[in-house]
Amino acid sequence: MPRLLAPASIDAAPEAARASLIAATARLGETPNVLLVAATSPAAIEGLAAFSAAIAKGALDAATGERIALAIAKVNGSAYCDAAHTHLAQAVGLSEEEIAMNRDGGSTDPKADAAVRFAKLVATARGALKDSDLNDARKGGVTEAELVEVVAHVALNTFTNYLNVVFETENDVPVASEAVQAA
Repeated sequence: MPRLLAPASIDAAPEAARASLIAATARLGETPNVLLVAATSPAAIEGLAAFSAAIAKGALDAATGERIALAIAKVNGSAYCDAAHTHLAQAVGLSEEEIAMNRDGGSTDPKADAAVRFAKLVATARGALKDSDLNDARKGGVTEAELVEVVAHVALNTFTNYLNVVFETENDVPVASEAVQAA
């Protein structure tokens, strides 16, 4: 049972939130419940939309962004985000084996593995990393700009994970992982 009375549709959202919802819906082809939850606050949905758009233009490819999202969803116990990002990971061509590894903070691709491991460390250590953690990511091929973007992806995904966990957002995507549900 959701713990927040979020707008049921774009038309029911606060007027100041509608433009962000319309743009996201055009990009995604639907209006996910997490965006309706965020739209309860026009400032929150605007910030989420702007941060998402900016990060999408970064050095990290979409597949690595989804890999990070899966790892962070598991760290934060967000079944909603696990389901949503499983769907998106499949859409960018990631295999079931890869998706399972991503949830656990790894990857079959060596550079993506370094990025996802770094992301999981950022989340679990709450940013309190050792020099060796950064150096390991660099040795794995993660550039300076990508290190910053990994932290940005962790922050963005933590925000949406927390929205869904705190407000128990009704899942409008197929449930993907029993492990995340139970977390």
